[in-house]
Amino acid sequence: MPELDEWSFPSDLQPRASEVSFDLAEALRSLVLIRAEIPENAFTASVLGTERVGNGVVIGEDGLILTIGYLITEAETIWLHAHDGSVIAGHALAYDFATGFGLVQPLGRIGAPALARGRSASAAVGSEVLVLGHGGRSHALKAGVFAKREFAGYWEYLLDEALFTSPAHPQWGGAALVAKDGRLIGVGSLFVQEAIQGSTVQGNMFVPIDLLEPVLEDLLRFGRTRQTPRPWLGMYTAENEGRLVVGGLAKGAPAEAAGIRLGDVVLEVDGAPASGLADLLRKTWSVGAAGVEVPLTIGREAEVKHIRVRSADRHDYLRKPALQ
Repeated sequence: MPELDEWSFPSDLQPRASEVSFDLAEALRSLVLIRAEIPENAFTASVLGTERVGNGVVIGEDGLILTIGYLITEAETIWLHAHDGSVIAGHALAYDFATGFGLVQPLGRIGAPALARGRSASAAVGSEVLVLGHGGRSHALKAGVFAKREFAGYWEYLLDEALFTSPAHPQWGGAALVAKDGRLIGVGSLFVQEAIQGSTVQGNMFVPIDLLEPVLEDLLRFGRTRQTPRPWLGMYTAENEGRLVVGGLAKGAPAEAAGIRLGDVVLEVDGAPASGLADLLRKTWSVGAAGVEVPLTIGREAEVKHIRVRSADRHDYLRKPALQ
């Protein structure tokens, strides 16, 4: 990911104050740069790295920052770079596995206004939006919503409806998706490439802001939701030519411990056929809470195997943040 002072969008892709009905400069001041340092022995270090850089958006009058959780998971040190050039330490306050949201509390006064939240449900396919990253107008992008649909991630992550925008923002992690009224409607999660009407569209996937309100109070009070944790297998599965193939295993996680192997094909969960990744996840979670045994039917070479995986609470595998 390029350093912030090394690039800018072409001028015709940048929004102008005269084109919007809100204070664009004030909205851009709400964005901060997040730099997180993660210990080498952290559970997520081998997958997500030990140095993570992305965006966050101030959503509270006390400086509370909303971001995408993978930036701050197991962070030992967090530095927040504000629009005015100030740099202060931050504390990883919460990470919600179900939505993917993360919260950071600045450990000092941060000179950035809170960005008002809107409703992602109001953003229709085809609507014009802005994607804002830290760094001012040169890192702000005019975009459009090209899809609103289900998203399933191989890391055992599922959204019933995610927002997809194009063109792509190169610093999508934690970027703010803003509606035409200047309100926050999503937080950047992924870069995507999709085939649409014979051409490849590059864009970003955003977590809808509507998912925040139901969990925000729990995240602020407990660092996670009080909902019963879902069973986690640590099994990275992807759809490949109509099959659900195990492409990775979290080290020491339940699937590896139960004898699941790379290349295994998942056929059934608890005796019911799995028709896709989203279906696999929903069927796994329906077996019970974290800790339940999940019966899997696996295709391995020319054999069919029945393996019971003792699931876990993913949260138990992560280093817990210490208040600095």
